[in-house]
Amino acid sequence: MPLFNSQPGLLPDFSNTGVVVIGDVMLDLYYWGDVDQISPEAPVPIFKIQHKTKTLGGAGNVALNLAQLQCQTALLGVRGGDAAGEDIQRLARDRQISGPLVVVAAHPTTTKTRMIGARQQLLRVDEEDTTPITAEVRDQLLVALQSKLPETRAVIVSDYAKGVFKTSLAQETIGLCRSAKTPVFVDPKGIAWEKYAGATCITPNLTEFNALFAGPAANSSELEARAQSLLAQLDLEYLLVTMGPEGMALFGRDLAMLQIPAKMREVSDVSGAGDTVSATLAAARATGCSMVDAARLANTAAGVVVGKLGTQPIDRDELKAALSDQNTIAHDKIRPRDQAAGVIAKWRAQGDRVVFTNGCFDILHIGHIKLLQTAAAMGDRLVVGLNSDSSVQRLKGPTRPIMSETSRSLLMANIGCVDL
Repeated sequence: MPLFNSQPGLLPDFSNTGVVVIGDVMLDLYYWGDVDQISPEAPVPIFKIQHKTKTLGGAGNVALNLAQLQCQTALLGVRGGDAAGEDIQRLARDRQISGPLVVVAAHPTTTKTRMIGARQQLLRVDEEDTTPITAEVRDQLLVALQSKLPETRAVIVSDYAKGVFKTSLAQETIGLCRSAKTPVFVDPKGIAWEKYAGATCITPNLTEFNALFAGPAANSSELEARAQSLLAQLDLEYLLVTMGPEGMALFGRDLAMLQIPAKMREVSDVSGAGDTVSATLAAARATGCSMVDAARLANTAAGVVVGKLGTQPIDRDELKAALSDQNTIAHDKIRPRDQAAGVIAKWRAQGDRVVFTNGCFDILHIGHIKLLQTAAAMGDRLVVGLNSDSSVQRLKGPTRPIMSETSRSLLMANIGCVDL
């Protein structure tokens, strides 16, 4: 199912898409206020609270993103028998997120409390117990997962290293999903990635990815070699590495490194951006989108949430608006050959130097970006000629293109240095 087509802002219909999130559930508590004086008791600022907000955090935030996209969402995890645990239960119920959440009375609910003043985080206080869950609790979660799999199109393993996956739960979850032919997406933590072996896709950020190796990759070739080694070693289908202002890089068994440029926005807070990526990626893939289109949609969603202060999910209307903005701008750049000739003639008449390059651009990589940037630097306007789907198939073989002509044209049009 193609994600981007001739209708700007078109989104998949998530409403019949069942997605299960299993992992470390938290409560995110925010104190919003101001600091305008120093305490006379000690050289510390006085924080004056104006109001408080509570929201689902950790795996709960992944579920909240899915619910806001209108997926049929289930959240499996552990909460304490305390007031914070009751808050989590209520917040999930209010968003029509089903459970169960296993209640462990002696286990305090993981809570992150943040003080926010002048649109910036001043302090974070964590309450947690990262003791591994018991075998009994693990079994309850597996039974719950097994009961939901027949109606589930995707499963997300959300690991925050708070105790849920300090057992065999991750491997048993992946095993159940593979038996049911249900894709499983992992948002990882730490360097013990063996527990994620057999997953459909792992979605680390660049710091998490680099932690698996002696140091950062020297170049894109080394980055791709490392990713391909992980794909083989862990029997993964895909690896999606988020790289902040550099966008994302998607790797697959039969897919060369595909770099997805970031959607440039003012960054207010990156809290929860990884949750949004894993939720949007899994939801889009579950509806039938290609992995490439699902990754691009996740990239757009991440660009929206980093502009928000505090842990806040994406919602369907925001994502639709973001896509509409991108596609409206992009569609102005996309023209058939006869119309393009007229646009180019106007540019030349006003004295612009027009540069032309062309290609399939089916698997976008850093070499393509350098080509486009170099070409654009040679003149005032850059025109890209794009091979049709039938042309790509003749050149590359019957399994190509990976992205449709429409998707490839929108990808090109969303690159800033391309004018037509």
